[in-house]
Amino acid sequence: MKFSVLSSLLAAAVSVEGHAIFQKVSVNGADQGSLTALRAPNNNNPVQDVTSSDMICGQSGSTSQTVLEVKAGDKIGAWYQHVIGGEQFPGDEDNPIAKSHKGPVMAYLAKVDNAASSDKAGLKWFKIWEDTFDTGSRTWGVDNLLANNGWVYFNLPSCVADGQYLLRVEVLALHSASKPGQAQFYQSCAQINLSGGGSTSPSQTVSFPGAYSADEPAILTSIYGSTGAPDNDGKPYTAPGPSPISC
Repeated sequence: MKFSVLSSLLAAAVSVEGHAIFQKVSVNGADQGSLTALRAPNNNNPVQDVTSSDMICGQSGSTSQTVLEVKAGDKIGAWYQHVIGGEQFPGDEDNPIAKSHKGPVMAYLAKVDNAASSDKAGLKWFKIWEDTFDTGSRTWGVDNLLANNGWVYFNLPSCVADGQYLLRVEVLALHSASKPGQAQFYQSCAQINLSGGGSTSPSQTVSFPGAYSADEPAILTSIYGSTGAPDNDGKPYTAPGPSPISC
């Protein structure tokens, strides 16, 4: 892949300190509390090796024993902040995540026997939602996260079969992704018990690790356009992984 000298310099100049952690869930607007029902890392460092088991739910950290009761169609919120609790210090300009960390936000589900205790390895994941890049406004999913003080919102599919699931929410920061291994992944997994759903058990699933390749165009890419802005030159961007299921 070919990248301009300007884009390489811009990527190198970006601070590496503007990291984030997915640390709270809301259900239909009701905040469930810090780290409730979450398998979350205990630091805000990204995962950068797509072959690592940390791609599943982030690096090892806290694991809640709570399983959230949710219904198909519920509006789910996932809250990212710079560190656990919010700002790292008063006036933290990198909260909830550095403005430079442009990229998509995605959500996946994997069915499990027991969301509180099932092993995260070997699961079959399907994508339920993504917020990628709007070519008209030239804004990224991360821009919408920033506008909502770290919250991203999506609805659980109405057709998915009842049962217990891990809900994996992921930010992919592409500010330095013009170099191999420099894309940054921030993810945690929420533990949910879904009711009121349909009968769909998606047949097209992916595994983590394995779903992404380090050199695929969605991950090894420069998002800097001809003016030096991280606007992908207004061109469409396709996120890694499968398309979200439709009901």
